[in-house]
Amino acid sequence: MRIMVTMRKRYLPHYIDELCFSSHKMAFVSGPRQVGKTTLAKSMLQKRTTGVYRNWDQLEFRREWAKSPSSIISAINSDGNIPMLVLDEIHKERRWKRNLKGIYDSLATPCDIMVTGSARLSVYMKGSDSLLGRYFNFRLHPFSMREMETSEMFDPETTLAAIFSKNLDFGKNHRSNLEALLRYGPFPEPLFAQDERKARLWRRNREQLVIREDLRDISRLPDLGRIEMLTALIPERIGSLFSPVSLREDLECRFDSLKRWLGWLKELYYLFEVKPYSANIPRSLKRDGKIYLWDYSAIKDEGAKFENLVACHLLKACHFWTDTGEGDFELYYLRNKEKQEIDFLITRDREPWLPVEVKLSDCKPSRHWQKFLQFLPCQRGLQIVNSAVRKTYNYGDRELLVADAADVLPLLV
Repeated sequence: MRIMVTMRKRYLPHYIDELCFSSHKMAFVSGPRQVGKTTLAKSMLQKRTTGVYRNWDQLEFRREWAKSPSSIISAINSDGNIPMLVLDEIHKERRWKRNLKGIYDSLATPCDIMVTGSARLSVYMKGSDSLLGRYFNFRLHPFSMREMETSEMFDPETTLAAIFSKNLDFGKNHRSNLEALLRYGPFPEPLFAQDERKARLWRRNREQLVIREDLRDISRLPDLGRIEMLTALIPERIGSLFSPVSLREDLECRFDSLKRWLGWLKELYYLFEVKPYSANIPRSLKRDGKIYLWDYSAIKDEGAKFENLVACHLLKACHFWTDTGEGDFELYYLRNKEKQEIDFLITRDREPWLPVEVKLSDCKPSRHWQKFLQFLPCQRGLQIVNSAVRKTYNYGDRELLVADAADVLPLLV
């Protein structure tokens, strides 16, 4: 069995093999539309001597599944090695959890099973047919600056040490890779084709797939016109406090409806929300979040696009370290009622780990650092700018590094 696959080496296969398939647990891989989940799965399948790929959108597979889900395993031609079964978009089937549990629990010999989906598989994990203990979850992100150059990833401690190291050996391609991400976005097809017209067509097609197909699958909503209006209004609100009230007025809809629509767009990896961190922060905001897009290429404002790019890099690191067992990493931001703000805060096991400010061109430390650093247990802060600079400032016993995104972001995931 050979599947011809042409792709750049991704960052997850090594960890799926190490954490899941070494103990024959199932691997659940979710991520945005057209991020490369199917290609990743087929590339891993290509390395096996036996295995099979099945997609729920194939009529033949749906008929096969309806008759006997377990027949898929028995149909794999075994050559004595451990086979691999890839089930793509299987969560669209109503009883997929029960049937998959039955397949897994009745395996006579080991079979490595990967389940992929363009919606968050966790949303489909609710109910009585629990698969807990049988799988690990992985979130596949689009390309970042580091993954454009290598599939080898650092652990959190190595990453932090590398960022603040004074003896970095910076690569030659960092600046051009950053410019490519800002121009074409992080998704593999437009990023590596680097064709403006094709990128616009790809972007339009992907949005239609997410709204017209994926959203309809999970929402059963017949009229998707206002959600398309919502997605058209979101890019101009990136990086600022997200106000559902103004959006509700623009869309002439109920607040509950808007909240539900935003929830669906999060589940489909169209957008993500960063909430404020409030523990031990005097007069901190507690509810209002900031919205960012998984594909930031359509954002017109350069400052907002740059902030969104950094947000995607930080979120990718948080998800990767969490999914690979390094800790529970989450992404927040800092803001108080005096409108003083630090754009991001990474927490590790609920404790502040690294605050990050983003500036497009201002290389001077934000005046808000002095306000927030005193309340954080972190000894270091990072200000990322889109400019060739690297300078360290001291605030008492705290260290602040102002550094070029082209030098810092390749050290993340």
